[in-house]
Amino acid sequence: MPHETPKVDLAGMREQTGLTRREFARRLDTSHTNVNAWEKSGWIAKTEFLAPAASILGVTIEDLLGLPKKRSNPIPGGKLGQAFTQAARLPRSKQQQISALLEAFVDQHEAKAS
Repeated sequence: MPHETPKVDLAGMREQTGLTRREFARRLDTSHTNVNAWEKSGWIAKTEFLAPAASILGVTIEDLLGLPKKRSNPIPGGKLGQAFTQAARLPRSKQQQISALLEAFVDQHEAKAS
């Protein structure tokens, strides 16, 4: 008996990040017709797109495969997750600048809240 892969709501994941089908396809370097077919079928047909799609959508590969979560995802979804993913690709010196800016912002916000 063949194993069935659960269908996932790829369109919903994409829409949650605020991306159009064409923008998502452009970021994956594929056609929007491929993305349309994946959304209709409920799964990404080509494995080489799983990791990049997960990164863009701010989800795990397990989420894209419809598998149960084994651990929490430390990177938030949506635009904030995309920003963290992009920042992680920057040189270490730039990452340190972003980290210092973020820490100062959080410290200031926490000081106002208390």
